[in-house]
Amino acid sequence: MSTTTICSWNVNSLKVRQSHVLDYLRDASPDVLGLQELKQTTEAVDCAAFHEAGWQISVYGQKTYNGVALISKAAQEDVVYGFPGDNDPQARAIAATINGIRVINLYVPNGKKVGDEKYEYKLSWLARLQSYVEETLQTYDKVVVIGDFNIAPADLDVHDPKAWEGKILCSEPERDALNKLLSLGFYDGFRHIHPEREQFSWWDYRMGGLRRNLGLRIDLNLCSDTLSCNAADIDMEPRRLERPSDHAPAWVSVTPRA
Repeated sequence: MSTTTICSWNVNSLKVRQSHVLDYLRDASPDVLGLQELKQTTEAVDCAAFHEAGWQISVYGQKTYNGVALISKAAQEDVVYGFPGDNDPQARAIAATINGIRVINLYVPNGKKVGDEKYEYKLSWLARLQSYVEETLQTYDKVVVIGDFNIAPADLDVHDPKAWEGKILCSEPERDALNKLLSLGFYDGFRHIHPEREQFSWWDYRMGGLRRNLGLRIDLNLCSDTLSCNAADIDMEPRRLERPSDHAPAWVSVTPRA
């Protein structure tokens, strides 16, 4: 059975980092790359540059904020933008079937701080995500949910758990929402391969965050139980580039179970 490598990367402005993305596609050559935080409208994205490099691309953009895209070697089937029937104008979800796997790419709201109205929006959004994934599983059995979840799953995914305890990205309601999603029949690909490794995917630009490794693992690849995860990692080199995103690409390689 064929193996599919699926990668998630919050690029924090595709316009600024298009060359980084094209270089990464050339060098790492994942089968699927989900991007978040494009900060461009759909029309503004230079899709031709990706086509010329031999890639398929589907975009759900938004001016200045948000925006998600799926890039793949193979054709993308049944592309869905956002949550079906949802009137939320924020461009935070895109899904397609690629190599027989339903890939859902997400940019989960940050939430600003616990108790803020944006935090309440985040929890509401996560509840709608739960319903959307439940509906997806009625049609598709092989599913990978990827993206910037803006949730660190456990204390091992946090550089200083005590300092972050109860705060945004680490609060109990956020982690409960993530665990509820996992309970639908998913597992965290990275943690499956590396059960004890402390490895982060996001570091603040400020206060020497990367140099001091003051990070969080919030970029996740959740694999359905119908898929076997053979490898997973976080690629550090793009985070060390000049004018990098504050996130690093996180990937998994999966094979359908017999």
